[in-house]
Amino acid sequence: MYAVIEQGGKQYKIAEGDCLNIELTEIEPGAKTIELDKVLFVSDGENIKIGTPYLEGAKVVASFKTTAQDAVVKGKKLYPTHFRRRKNSMRRIGHRQKYLEVVIDKIQA
Repeated sequence: MYAVIEQGGKQYKIAEGDCLNIELTEIEPGAKTIELDKVLFVSDGENIKIGTPYLEGAKVVASFKTTAQDAVVKGKKLYPTHFRRRKNSMRRIGHRQKYLEVVIDKIQA
């Protein structure tokens, strides 16, 4: 069984047991699981359900690997550069995006 969900403006194809880095969202400090309710598509091999745009009553339950605070991981360091030709002007800054690392437990459709 797999599903397509939307989280943070991005779409992810997931299955049960997958480890996934999603956009950082507000979570409670003592939370053990997170529910993702923007499910676009669910397939179990035989039956296919497609939402318009989301499926009613469908949700994905995901848990954190350790705790909610330790699930926040940093991505790769990026160096966007602003360069103006023939002006002797160049600016380089660093950015490191934070993600939430979750494991998909259950797909309910």
